[in-house]
Amino acid sequence: MIMEAHDAPEFRAVVNSADLVTPDGMPLVWALRWLGVRDATRVDGSGLTLAVCAAAERERIPVALYGGTTESVGKFRAFAQQRFPNLRIAAALTPPFQPLRPEEDAAYIRQLTEAGARIVLVSLGCPKQEKWMAAHRGQLAAVMIGVGAAIDFHAGIVRRAPLWMQRIGLEWLYRLLQEPRRLWRRYLLLNPRFMGLLLLQLLRLRKFDE
Repeated sequence: MIMEAHDAPEFRAVVNSADLVTPDGMPLVWALRWLGVRDATRVDGSGLTLAVCAAAERERIPVALYGGTTESVGKFRAFAQQRFPNLRIAAALTPPFQPLRPEEDAAYIRQLTEAGARIVLVSLGCPKQEKWMAAHRGQLAAVMIGVGAAIDFHAGIVRRAPLWMQRIGLEWLYRLLQEPRRLWRRYLLLNPRFMGLLLLQLLRLRKFDE
């Protein structure tokens, strides 16, 4: 996401306009600490999803799911029902992967509104989910949270890296080995660029616009 924002000013504006942006990945946490944010901690989509569901169950706040596939959402609902028996999932929508026509998009927003959702967990992948949330800001009486592949993780569709790999910042390698055709460009081309740009920033050889 950082490299996408670096390369595309329009997407950078989308990310910077969010109410809250958190580092999902240990390399980002380390980078923030090196840049002076000493108390930076990881907030990954998978853990955030569990925390939000637990709080929503406790406070009786209806939650909606937006994104994923029929299979992944169905399995996630079964998982959530077992772990959070009093959690109300007001809606679970799985839009097609291709761009929606305006009337289709409006229909999905109407369903979320009529369901009474106050939190929407958006699982469309980067940068699609960030753009979707920015485009619909103010159209929903709900908090929208981009959770990436969290629905697939908890549904058991995609396996997460072992904890030791997460802690040493190698979760990206585990995911690359799982889905090389889809993720090779993201990790093998963008990761080295990110490290190079970070080094320039740490050495005060380059300053980046916000």
